Amino acid sequence: MAENKMSDIIKSSMSGIKEFTDVDTIFGKAVTTASGVTVIPVSKVSVGFAGGGLDFSPEKKMLNPQNFGGATGTGVSVTPIAFLTVSPTSEINLIEIGKASQANTLDRVVNLIENSPEIINRLKNSF
Repeated sequence: MAENKMSDIIKSSMSGIKEFTDVDTIFGKAVTTASGVTVIPVSKVSVGFAGGGLDFSPEKKMLNPQNFGGATGTGVSVTPIAFLTVSPTSEINLIEIGKASQANTLDRVVNLIENSPEIINRLKNSF
């Protein structure tokens, strides 16, 4: 009985996620400028999902369908990453957002990896 209840909980959650994260979420509503250029926003959608349930009873042999607890949790993140532009002559361009900050983050990670032996030695010496 609990499997059906848990299945219903998961189906309900997944249905909500499916409604929210459709193609219109990734490719936003197109806007046409006065000069005839069409701009289409592009976003990255990230989804995290967790769920669980439990049948509980004072005696393990007697599972009562009324003694079921279950829950799910979902997180959705929508991050704008680019714009597609279509000129009146049908020329298509992709304008990425935040390339400089991504490169800066990559530089930081590389710097951390390169300096990791020194960081580890400092940590060892501090104890």
